[in-house]
Amino acid sequence: MSLSIDSSSQVLENGYGHVELLSGCNDEHEGVIVNMEKPMDSKVFLTALRASLSLWRKQGKRGVWIKLPIGLANLIETAVKEGFCYHHAEPDYLMLVQWISEPPSTIPANATHRVVIGAIVMNDKRELLVVQEKSGKLKGTGIWKIPTGQVDPGEDIFKAAVREVKEETNWMPFEEYTAQPIVQKPGFYKCITDVCLAKVEGDYIGFSPRHVKSSFTDQLSYFYLNKQDSNSS
Repeated sequence: MSLSIDSSSQVLENGYGHVELLSGCNDEHEGVIVNMEKPMDSKVFLTALRASLSLWRKQGKRGVWIKLPIGLANLIETAVKEGFCYHHAEPDYLMLVQWISEPPSTIPANATHRVVIGAIVMNDKRELLVVQEKSGKLKGTGIWKIPTGQVDPGEDIFKAAVREVKEETNWMPFEEYTAQPIVQKPGFYKCITDVCLAKVEGDYIGFSPRHVKSSFTDQLSYFYLNKQDSNSS
């Protein structure tokens, strides 16, 4: 999913006049996707690319993706010299990417999938360990959620969970957490809450996959839970 960028198609660069920017769209992770379609001279591309990168850095963009069809292979060297790397390729195009924000980069290593881990931690006061997102769709919403994050390539899944828990978190009463509208809505967050409560009450063992819908898209995911709860959550 992507959203169009609301910016002018021209910028003033170094006082020499107007330079055409590359046309792109925002992605869901505060980045930009540029889908090159029309033939372009490499020198014209270089000028537009530098001006666009300058603007995107000022706008606080994080990652920049450039999709080059095979017919525009003449632009690959120019993009690479400006800091872009190969990410993935198909028979008819090459996808280049560059992280332009502060490190570390969160660009996924794979083109087809990524592994995300979450951790549910509750203390003896019935307080849940929660966090507020600094980026993504939940940024600035005030919503508290369990710690989640991307598993690095080759990283042990349990170590990844511990790493996410050690990030900036806060203890919140379980009842206060479950009172959030997003948690009460049927779906992934409610499944997490139901499983957590069942575990606390000693009535939860085992895992079985169940299809649940994301709170943000129509995409279906698997949520693994106790088989006896699969029809009640």
